[in-house]
Amino acid sequence: MFGRRPTISSVKGMVAAANPHAAMAGARLLRAGGNAFDAIVATAATLNVAEPYMSGLAGMGMATCYVAREGRVRTLDFITPVPEKFDATALKRKDVARGPMASGAPGNLAGWCELLRAHGTKTLPEILAPAIELARDGIPVSENNAENINEAARELTQYPQVHEGWSRNYTGGTGVVPYGSVLKQPDLARTYEAIAAEGPGYLYGGPLGREMVAHLKSLGGVLTMADLEAVAPAWLDPVVASYRGIAMHTLPPPCEGFQYLLTLRILEGFDIAAMQRNGLDHLDTVFRAVRLAAGERIWRNNPSPETLADILSDANVERLRRRVGDPAPVVGPTEQWVEQPEDGVDRDHTTSFSVADAAGNVVCVTMSLGAKFGSGVVIPGRGVCMNNFLYWGELDPRGKNFMRAGGPLALPMAPSIGTRDGKPVLALGTPGSYGICQTQTQAIVQHVDFGQPIQEAIAAPRARLQDGAAVHLESRIDDEVVSGLRRRGHQITRLDAFALACGGMQGIAIDPATGVMTGGADPRRDGYAVCP
Repeated sequence: MFGRRPTISSVKGMVAAANPHAAMAGARLLRAGGNAFDAIVATAATLNVAEPYMSGLAGMGMATCYVAREGRVRTLDFITPVPEKFDATALKRKDVARGPMASGAPGNLAGWCELLRAHGTKTLPEILAPAIELARDGIPVSENNAENINEAARELTQYPQVHEGWSRNYTGGTGVVPYGSVLKQPDLARTYEAIAAEGPGYLYGGPLGREMVAHLKSLGGVLTMADLEAVAPAWLDPVVASYRGIAMHTLPPPCEGFQYLLTLRILEGFDIAAMQRNGLDHLDTVFRAVRLAAGERIWRNNPSPETLADILSDANVERLRRRVGDPAPVVGPTEQWVEQPEDGVDRDHTTSFSVADAAGNVVCVTMSLGAKFGSGVVIPGRGVCMNNFLYWGELDPRGKNFMRAGGPLALPMAPSIGTRDGKPVLALGTPGSYGICQTQTQAIVQHVDFGQPIQEAIAAPRARLQDGAAVHLESRIDDEVVSGLRRRGHQITRLDAFALACGGMQGIAIDPATGVMTGGADPRRDGYAVCP
């Protein structure tokens, strides 16, 4: 699972995904004459099969796209609103951790189909064929698959109203999936076949939607057909910040990716390339900037365009740079405004993947079920696992991400595309909950400041900052550096050498002069880059 990935380069296209079967599905579409938009949806649908604990058609997500024929970057937001009958004030955190009250309306299928409608070239049956085949014929269970599925099996026993249906779908009712066995999902295969034949309306207003709403209602959920019929992915202009001559693009609010751009803006004021790579000054500077940017996002979340402009303004950035340079420790939250009790649900289980084609199109998508296997609710006979994205928002109306019925849900995803002189040079995204905007920054610094190739930049040691002064740091950092970080006020906890808590990043670097595309895939998961 861990270790160095080979360098994969091509001039014909590139797919970087968290599972080799999914990356091969995208490459299959490119070989068949499809473009990056066709390939990204084939990859997305196959990830639903290959790593069903990370994402699925009933999840939510975001995309950042360079559209070659238009010569511009666009973003697509397919995060759905809070359900109209959801009452946050009547609930406790445990109510939205798992089970029927945790699910918002699915956005992923609508997002995939909108990408195809706007810019794809292949039919839905062609694009879903790899996912259908893999779900029907089965996928060999990797060590990563076995670990995640079996861990979820143990956790979901605490939720008896969903556990039986989940276990029947993913473990055949046995409660365990051995490494090296074959995971077949025939119900999901049939569902995808129906979607291929009838289109997204099969879910949004059709038979699958009706069964979904009825099953959730039978368990006590509040999702309605009106919520499904109202799903409408939104094309948005990106928010952009320059870093060392590269214009980094991601989604605007309510997406929380502006934290990542603010961190880069802060760091541009420091000569990081002159520091020792993975040394004390490098890591201390980055960690301080990350924590300050997280604080800005937490206290000023869901900003208006005017407030966002102020957050990213030269004056605010300069103020934050001065604080980075102040030797006093930087202490503060990294998650949400209202502190939430620990309840054992890990939100780091998301997936991100990128595709580039020979015509110059580049797409980066980050999508999720919310937590591992989302809510745990599986629609009977359909093989569709529901999300638990209502666990991400705040139940306290004082919070900046309070979940008002019908209102937006702010999420920390940040699928990104970097351009230089208007041409795409980088696609990068990662899972990791509130660590997304932290770890993408760290990889950018490795790639841009220290000149690491994209694969090495992704594999380089990373950290995940937690509330207060806590830093969870991979063990590949020298002990002397760790001691120095502790002296500077960082409360360091050592992680494994390649820790899942530090993300599962995929990316593509593009040389606009030669057209060479190089894929980077994260050894922290089953990631691989594949070319057509």
